[in-house]
Amino acid sequence: MTSLWALYAGVAADALLGEPRRWHPLVGFGRLAETLERRFHADRRSRGALLLALLLAPPVLLAAALVHWLPPRPALAFEALCLYLALGGRSLAEHARWVQQALAAGDLDGARTRVAWLVSRDTAGLDREGVARATVESVLENGADAVFGSLFWFLVAGAPGVVLHRLANTLDAMWGYRTARHARFGWAAARLDDLLNYLPARLAAASYALLGATRRALACWRAQAPRWKSPNAGPVMAAGAGALGLALGGSASYHGRPEPRPALGDGRPPRAEDIGRAIGLVRHATWLWLALLLPAWVIRHA
Repeated sequence: MTSLWALYAGVAADALLGEPRRWHPLVGFGRLAETLERRFHADRRSRGALLLALLLAPPVLLAAALVHWLPPRPALAFEALCLYLALGGRSLAEHARWVQQALAAGDLDGARTRVAWLVSRDTAGLDREGVARATVESVLENGADAVFGSLFWFLVAGAPGVVLHRLANTLDAMWGYRTARHARFGWAAARLDDLLNYLPARLAAASYALLGATRRALACWRAQAPRWKSPNAGPVMAAGAGALGLALGGSASYHGRPEPRPALGDGRPPRAEDIGRAIGLVRHATWLWLALLLPAWVIRHA
């Protein structure tokens, strides 16, 4: 039962406090990974896999040791802290709201600048519809990573599980893109992130479908997700787009090169107000998970 209270405490801390403005452990981890990658990079999958293991093993083992050896109350506080630092629900909503507010005020340049903090695609040439589409897609996809993936792995393995998931996701964001430098080196990071997010992404997609236009969301998921290059982003964004009745996907520019992408969803193009609807969908899905966890936990331990 203590892990469940730690989960509720971690979620509440994220909702009330958001990400730490200074001294976030993920920032330090990212800088360490960047330094080691510059020093030991080689265009080989084995080198990337070795560095991945060397970066992940110590913090995961340390988290496991602390949970095992700390007294119950400090252990609970430590687990809640790990989950709080892993979650990014409030931060994601804040960044997306800034884009929405800039679009609503007619500040397209400001909206382009803000959305660049959320997505990896080129944003300088996006029109209003393109900015809204990129933001909605980011909210749906990153909601699965930054919220539901963390909740899932906390439930499965407590603090060590959520530490593994968040750090693996961070390394995927740094190394997982198919650039010339990382096409082979980042292979292990990308595959591990795909594996860790496989079930959470589908649970998130099911949650989006349940809370929106369910039949349309499920139809989009079934028909469109297999055509998406990411095995986890496809279900999440297809179901989310269908649930919201929006048309997402389509061509986007990455690193100066246009990349064709399949269409997602079924409906009209997104507008500024649809960013708020996407934020609400992620928030309501989070509440759904929290509402279902307590009776599920009680039944499991009865």
